[in-house]
Amino acid sequence: MLMERSCIFLLLVFLLMQPCILQLSQSSNNFTDQSALIAFKSQIAIGPNNTVFAGGNWSTTTNFCEWFGVSCSRRRQRVTALNLSYVGLHGTISPHIANLSFLVSLDLKNNSFSGFLPHEISHLHRLRKLHLSNNLLEGSIPPTINNCQKLEYLYLDNNTFSGGIPKELGMLPKLRGLHLWRNNLSGTIPLSLSNMSSLEILTLGVNSLTGPFPLVIFNFSFLTTLGLTQNHFSGTLPMNLCTQCPNLLGLYISDNEFSGKLTSQFNNCTELSVLSLSYNKFDGSIPKGFGSLEKLEILYLGGNNLTGNIPPTISNLSMLQMFGIEVNNVKGGIPSDLWRLQNLKSLKFALNDLTGTIPQNIFNITSLQLLSLAGNSLSGNLPLDTWISCPYLEILELDINKISGHIPSYLSNISSLFSVDFSKNFLSGHIPRNLGNLKNLQWLGLSDNQLTAEPGHQDHSFLLSLTNCRFLEELYLSVNSLNITIPEAIGNFSLSLKAFSANENQIKGKIPMGIGSLKNLYSLDLSGNSLTGNIPSTLGGLERLQRLFLDRNLIEGSIPKQLCQLKNLGELSLSINSLSRSIPNCIGNLSLLQKFNMSYNALTSSIPLNLWSLQNLLFLDLSSNFLSGSLFPSMTKLRTIVVMDLSCNQITGNIPSIIGAFESLSYLNMSKNSFQGNIPQSFGQLRGMDQLDLSNNNLSGAIPKSLETLPYLKYLNLSFNKLSGEIPSTGPFANFTTESFLGNEALCGNPIFGVPPCTSPTSLGSRVKKVLLKYIVPAIASIIIFAALVIMRRRHPHCNMQIPGLPITLPTVDHRMISYQELSRGTNNFCESNLLGTGGFGCVYKGILSDGTIIAVKVLNLQLEGAFKSFDTECKVLRAIRHRNLVKVISTCSNLEFRALVLQYMSNGSLEKWLYSHNNCLNLVQRVSIMVDVALALEYLHNGQSESVVHCDLKPSNILLDEDMVAHVSDFGIAKILALNKDATQTKTLGTVGYIAPEYGSEGRVSTKGDIYSYGIILLEIITRKKPINEMFVGELAMRQWIASLPDRMEVVDDGLIMIEDGRDVTSMQTVLLSILELGLRCSEESPDERPNIKDVVTKVNKIKLALHGNISRGV
Repeated sequence: MLMERSCIFLLLVFLLMQPCILQLSQSSNNFTDQSALIAFKSQIAIGPNNTVFAGGNWSTTTNFCEWFGVSCSRRRQRVTALNLSYVGLHGTISPHIANLSFLVSLDLKNNSFSGFLPHEISHLHRLRKLHLSNNLLEGSIPPTINNCQKLEYLYLDNNTFSGGIPKELGMLPKLRGLHLWRNNLSGTIPLSLSNMSSLEILTLGVNSLTGPFPLVIFNFSFLTTLGLTQNHFSGTLPMNLCTQCPNLLGLYISDNEFSGKLTSQFNNCTELSVLSLSYNKFDGSIPKGFGSLEKLEILYLGGNNLTGNIPPTISNLSMLQMFGIEVNNVKGGIPSDLWRLQNLKSLKFALNDLTGTIPQNIFNITSLQLLSLAGNSLSGNLPLDTWISCPYLEILELDINKISGHIPSYLSNISSLFSVDFSKNFLSGHIPRNLGNLKNLQWLGLSDNQLTAEPGHQDHSFLLSLTNCRFLEELYLSVNSLNITIPEAIGNFSLSLKAFSANENQIKGKIPMGIGSLKNLYSLDLSGNSLTGNIPSTLGGLERLQRLFLDRNLIEGSIPKQLCQLKNLGELSLSINSLSRSIPNCIGNLSLLQKFNMSYNALTSSIPLNLWSLQNLLFLDLSSNFLSGSLFPSMTKLRTIVVMDLSCNQITGNIPSIIGAFESLSYLNMSKNSFQGNIPQSFGQLRGMDQLDLSNNNLSGAIPKSLETLPYLKYLNLSFNKLSGEIPSTGPFANFTTESFLGNEALCGNPIFGVPPCTSPTSLGSRVKKVLLKYIVPAIASIIIFAALVIMRRRHPHCNMQIPGLPITLPTVDHRMISYQELSRGTNNFCESNLLGTGGFGCVYKGILSDGTIIAVKVLNLQLEGAFKSFDTECKVLRAIRHRNLVKVISTCSNLEFRALVLQYMSNGSLEKWLYSHNNCLNLVQRVSIMVDVALALEYLHNGQSESVVHCDLKPSNILLDEDMVAHVSDFGIAKILALNKDATQTKTLGTVGYIAPEYGSEGRVSTKGDIYSYGIILLEIITRKKPINEMFVGELAMRQWIASLPDRMEVVDDGLIMIEDGRDVTSMQTVLLSILELGLRCSEESPDERPNIKDVVTKVNKIKLALHGNISRGV
């Protein structure tokens, strides 16, 4: 009994004490949560602008359940949620966060938390949502997170997590959303993720994940969103993809390496609203089945290898807002029913092979904001109907097509437009002045068309109307026919203008001073116009300017020192103008300058020392000026320079050895100066050197052996110097020929270089023997024979004797000796099948020498009157001249019955063959290059020696082409060598009818201007593909008069040339063609005094070539 009473008493005591015990326990747990929050707060940097912890917030004086962002359970007062998103916190996540053991949701997104995600977070066993997006967290994802078995949503996106995806994540059975996109994750997707059968959203985009994508993930029946964009996943998509994923709403797999054809994968995807497959390797045609995806709002297929046509069923997608198939090979026309897509906002068809016209009703899609059809072959005119309405259109890209007609004036009514690009089409007519009504315009591209400016007063020009576009940043007008002057009011353009390009527009007049007001301009291109006057000093105020192109104009005066204020300038091109005086000493202030081109001007004085301090310089061209003085030995080492051209100047002194330390140099041209001394040994350190030209200087000494170590040297020209000693023979020298070493009389080495073999000092005795055998013995024998002949003559005074086989005296040609027998064998005994052609004094045969060299043998017909003189003349001329664009003589062979010239074989035949053969057709680049080559050959003949050589018979059949289509002038049989200080001579020898200058026939007057006339006729012939003796030219009508009389000279252009150049910008091609015809007419003037000299011709034809290559480099 006593025992029972004791038990009852103890029970009562326990019951009475239980609330106290529970209260003590709860108090202890609450203290744990409060301590964890305080520890969390301690890792956060609290700035002066922080409001989260201000005003008593997060203070122990208040209940922590009332703190900002803290949520507690009602009964136990334990922390169940912590939401501090979007409050700009900085710091790290404290591991004490794991002590909030009742935590269900942790949301810290959109802050600046950094450091590692503490692995202690895995202690939060009740956690269902972890949201850490948009922070700066780094390191690997803790694999222990799989201990949070109740986790449903894991947001770690937009951080800097690295390493692989932990395979332990596959052990989270309740996970519905996994967001890992925009991190630095790598490796493959672990197969364990296939266990997450409850997954609804998986986003892994913008990482560096690789490997085949596990198709088993497509078996997740609850999956609604799969985001894999911008990784390196490969593989194919499963057939009937949505059979396994019936709830799929969005598939984002752009920018990966998925491949295969798109066939029936999406047939059952009736819920799909976003399908982004762009920039993969899918091929085949666009499936017609896409037209059945009625809920589709976004369809991106760009950047694949898709072919075929655009299926008309696409127009059934009434909810479609974004449609892109850009950068594929889709052909055919644009479906005319696309106008039915009245919710469409973006349409991207750029860079395909679409043809036909742009459907007019496409401009009636009132919701359209972006229309990009650039880079196709669309043609026809733009619709001119004023009722066309796209009120929300912001971006219109129709560039790089074949669209013609005028720019519609109603364009100015689409007030939302901020980017318009019509570049590289066939648009013509005036540029509308009302474009200035586009108040939001930021980008306007009208380049490479046939547009003109509306005639009238400059104050009302389209250019001035654009000053109303206060947000205009980039304006491109290049390659049109504006034929305007730049108004002074150009300074009123928007201060936001960053790029202005108006090159090749026939712009005339001066550059206005007001252009210096465009303070934010970073690119200015006015090249290829007819600008005159000086460079305005106000350009120095364009502090942000990075690129300045004023080349190919008529600008004169000096380079203003104010240009040295352009501290951000990276490219400066003032070439092909008439600039004079010196390069400013302050040029070294342009420390960011990478490209500097001052070629083809009239600059004088020496190159300033400060120029060599430009450590970022990549390209330097000062060629074809009158620069003098010497290069400073103290010039600074330029580590980055790749191209350096100082040719065609008057620079003297030694070549500084420091140039050998320009380690990136691949092209160096110092030719046609007056450099002297040795070639620096340090040039052997230029390991990247590709082309080296030191020709036409006064360099002496030996060729450095160090050049043999240059692995990439492909072109070397050391000709016409005073070099001596042995030519190196290994390394790149094994591929060089005699043309690299011409005009250096003291060189020796391998006979393939056209030099005698070198002799060693130990062979003195043998050399004495050779001298005796070569000179002394023949001289004594000649005296004896001569004495015998005299005696015989006296004894038999009436006997007219000839000694058979005795060679007659000929001008000597220092080349290898080739016997008649070797020539006979090499030409199959001068077989007719080897005959290349017949000239005025004989025949030319193709032959092969015993060493395998292919040659052309010109055999003279000695029965023809003048043949002996022709042979003597050609020997004399060819002995005296050597040039890249003249046919090279290899040797001669002659006796009393046979005379022949052995010439370099030209594998591509004559220009005449290429012009009039049905199997060949030269393009414009080839034709211009040939005429440059011929001009250079004539310049050398006329000015390259002490005595001028006049060819007298220049015509297409005498212009031969080698394997690289380089032109070589041949056939000097009637050439004339003019005596020193004599510019003309009289002759009875005439050239070929049609090409001979008028003064040849009327006066017999030979001068260099006669060759200029022939050259002019060839220029006209090469463009018209008509011979000057064509049957259409009868009576007073000659080819020159025919061309000069036509108002539209484009009518005379060769149809074959037009066909080849089809697709190139018409305006730019017309400019080049008309320039050639104009030069041809100038060269073929009736009066010799009105014809230009050859130096002017070379400058002009080089300008044409530069303009043509400039068009090509821009893709014109």
